[in-house]
Amino acid sequence: MASRDIKDLHHVCAEAHTLASALYKERFPNDPQPFLTCTHRDNEEQTELYAQGRTKPGKIVTQAKAGQSPHNYKPSFAWDIAFINPLTKKLDWSDKLFRNYADCVKKVSSVIECGIDWRFKDAPHYELKGWKTF
Repeated sequence: MASRDIKDLHHVCAEAHTLASALYKERFPNDPQPFLTCTHRDNEEQTELYAQGRTKPGKIVTQAKAGQSPHNYKPSFAWDIAFINPLTKKLDWSDKLFRNYADCVKKVSSVIECGIDWRFKDAPHYELKGWKTF
């Protein structure tokens, strides 16, 4: 199972998530709040995710094979989030929430890419720009 531990993130990613989450909470205190759903993911799990929508049932959720994802490194160069309503404990996948969080990420860091801006939209995904050069 993928890690959700912030300690498994590259320090630049961990700082960006921490600062962006604090800014989000300040700006949107009554909205569902972001939480980490994935930091590090091993190659076996990446292979399973890549098969989804290709050789296994489901929707395609990744373009990266094992070893090609920034999640496959430790520390991880990427993180994924979701949103939870603190009162109802229900998840909320509204595009508006992801856009608001992405705006917070962009405000606190110029070195993080937001998957919501990509041609293959991946709204929950954030990664360190140029991570392949590390």
